[in-house]
Amino acid sequence: MNTYESKQKQLFKPQAEIYAMLSDLTQLEKYAAALPAEHKDKIKDLSFTPDSVSFTVDPIGQIVLRIVDYETPKMLKFGADNFPIQFNFWIQLVGVADYDTRMKLTLKADIPFMLKPMIGNKLDDGIERMADMIAMIVNR
Repeated sequence: MNTYESKQKQLFKPQAEIYAMLSDLTQLEKYAAALPAEHKDKIKDLSFTPDSVSFTVDPIGQIVLRIVDYETPKMLKFGADNFPIQFNFWIQLVGVADYDTRMKLTLKADIPFMLKPMIGNKLDDGIERMADMIAMIVNR
């Protein structure tokens, strides 16, 4: 398994409030319209349930990210359905003060040796962008 981690992000809300927001994925639906145009063209059929988000990406098809484990209010672990590579994705939250929570994202993926040079850097960049996007949403 290869591990990719974001830098730690500072969030200006209580840990429990952030966890409540991120653990019910339907609350993120209202932010889908704010996706940058370059991502809207690639991500289609976006839909949310309380514990999953599904979308279609060409040429892969439909992908479902689902909460597979959690530790209230510290961690959410996601897995994927219909994805060619086995992976897990974590959102970790640590409360430092009442309105100071630190977040870090971690992705562990079973990337075949031949694909690692092609997608490894993209996963490094992608995990950092996702952390920035979550921080932007939470800090609004």
